[in-house]
Amino acid sequence: MTNELKGVKDVLGYLKEMQNSLFKETGLKCSIGVAPTKFLAKMGSDMKKPMGITIIRRKDVRKMLDPLPIGDFFGIGKKTAPRLIEKGIKTIGDLAKLVNGDEDTAKGELGKFYYVIKDWINGYGSDIVDNGPFDPKSIGNSETFMNDTNNYDEIKNRLLKIAKEVSQRAKEADKVGSTTQIVMKDNNFKVINRSKSLKKPTNDYEIISSEVLALLDKNYDEDRMIRLVGVTLQNLVDPTEAVVQLSIFDNYDEIKEECATKLLVAELNRKMKKNVFKTAAEQLKEKKNATR
Repeated sequence: MTNELKGVKDVLGYLKEMQNSLFKETGLKCSIGVAPTKFLAKMGSDMKKPMGITIIRRKDVRKMLDPLPIGDFFGIGKKTAPRLIEKGIKTIGDLAKLVNGDEDTAKGELGKFYYVIKDWINGYGSDIVDNGPFDPKSIGNSETFMNDTNNYDEIKNRLLKIAKEVSQRAKEADKVGSTTQIVMKDNNFKVINRSKSLKKPTNDYEIISSEVLALLDKNYDEDRMIRLVGVTLQNLVDPTEAVVQLSIFDNYDEIKEECATKLLVAELNRKMKKNVFKTAAEQLKEKKNATR
């Protein structure tokens, strides 16, 4: 926000406008944290929900963070927090005293994370924000049944519903995937993951759902009570980057022409010693990423 806020006299008003604009456009409420580091900004964003604004300056770190429960420390999980509490580390202030005194207790519990926390807790650490477009490698959804079930039709219909959602999300992201996976969790919390590679990368619902049902049929057990099912489309790429394994039903001439074009572009760029030429598909992809 450093460059964004240069010359802004009413910083709180600027941030409030961000919140209101987001709410107006999407219906989503958000809290905002502003600080010298990403960690402190995250801590600030959690302090006043759902529509609060918190500014943490480095000089105010001790005053604002130390009274908070150790479980509120971003990065300390649900398993680590109880162990720290057992050792008398109940607040962030307690932890700050230990790490700043190089106490072995904190080092033993936090391991390699200890040195990261020492920076964070004193107001230092990374402030680099990657604002490039998110490029997912998989898209998946899962749902838990209201009641555990072994009914084939109920499980099938839920998987088909999720497959449709996954297909739609992949289309919206303009991605195709080469592997379909289903997950089933039984009433003993045992997880069954099964996947299958596709002949061609796709985001087509009919293809995805067909593979999902084939995986279900191979792994359905009427004696197993299921509490959760899910579908994931994996190994995602842009359609222009998809590597296709040819079959006797493919239009070989079209694929051959596309490959020849790419080879020609690569050869021209090699001779020019810089990337001057692009295919139309590559140009469209760059324009799409620039507008994300």
